[in-house]
Amino acid sequence: MTSPETASGHRPAPRPARASAFTSPFQRLNELLEPHAPGRAPINLTIGEPKHAFPAFVGPVLAGALDGFGRYPPIKGTDDFRAAVGAWLETRYGLAGRIDPATMILPLNGSREGLFYAAIEARMATAKRIADPAILFPNPFYQTYAAGAVASGAEPVMLDAGPETGFLPDLDRVDPALLERTVGVFFASPANPQGAVASEAAWTRLIEHARRYDFVLFADECYSEIYRSTPVPGVLEAAAKTAGGFDRVVAFNSLSKRSNLPGLRCGFAAGDPAFLGRWLKFRNMAAPQVPGPIQAVAAAAYRDEAHVEENRRLYNAKYAAAERILGTRYGYETPEGGFFLWLDVSAQGGGEAVALRLWREAGVRVLPGGYLSAAGSDGTNPGEPYLRVAMVEDQAATEEALARIVATLG
Repeated sequence: MTSPETASGHRPAPRPARASAFTSPFQRLNELLEPHAPGRAPINLTIGEPKHAFPAFVGPVLAGALDGFGRYPPIKGTDDFRAAVGAWLETRYGLAGRIDPATMILPLNGSREGLFYAAIEARMATAKRIADPAILFPNPFYQTYAAGAVASGAEPVMLDAGPETGFLPDLDRVDPALLERTVGVFFASPANPQGAVASEAAWTRLIEHARRYDFVLFADECYSEIYRSTPVPGVLEAAAKTAGGFDRVVAFNSLSKRSNLPGLRCGFAAGDPAFLGRWLKFRNMAAPQVPGPIQAVAAAAYRDEAHVEENRRLYNAKYAAAERILGTRYGYETPEGGFFLWLDVSAQGGGEAVALRLWREAGVRVLPGGYLSAAGSDGTNPGEPYLRVAMVEDQAATEEALARIVATLG
């Protein structure tokens, strides 16, 4: 999905102007499918909600910390939570002791609320004093990025993240005039929905842009532990090797995917102490605290890797099945990370038409790619040719769904 280039050689980014452009993709899917009965017993592969078992220690740790529900928790979190996250970051990324848990880690009620509130802080805290600030994010995109940009009053600007850029945004293609007024950039690796992974060199280049143009780089890394074989590079890993350290860099992560705990609603932000210090003051007025017992469970989860390794094994077994069942149909290639398939069904009629057909004929519920993206300045929606398939069900249900897709679409 290419767009015309400006005279300077930079591609103009699509710029949706209204919040109504960002309707919930699941609401849209419900409206599409509701009038129709499923052709077979339903298998739901739409929402990225992990179905694997969560760790056995969750119940005992929670039970041992119940007294904490009787107290308001501090917005900055418990010392134990921040220490556990700091130790995990050190082990996972080799940060040479450069993360100070006291000033560089904050708990979140899941990464979602953190990403939303971070956009507001980026808009409020900018030193640029510009009248028309912008917040950039990939297209396709996680709807929270757009919601945060709209709520902050900044212009939400989408960046192409299609096959021509390796399914990741390329800031080298962005007009410098736009970067000059940018206050925040959301960048996900592994990407949702495509599963593309940023290299350490790519992260370093993004960090260089953030410092040159004075914006905050928000790295959404909630799928960081769902990879095929090689650990996914992280933004803090790259930043720690730069002279500027974590300046203008904030990483977001959570236990939803890593530990199969979407209902726990606990994650963290880590990085730039100056940004986090300002944000802490804002969060103390506006954001919800994370309950102490929830932080106790989270700390235990970050201190255990055995359940994470088993989780990866289960996902990778399903990807092996996808390779066997799909082959190269629908342009399928096993992604480096994440737990989605991003299938090109343009030859079968496009994502929306195929999603409806699969529901009516096969009882398979999947998400049209166009519902995760929006039309750009040239009027085309880069997600329309695709389907997103969430590999969250058990092995048998996943294989059955993939077999039905092939039987229906050929």
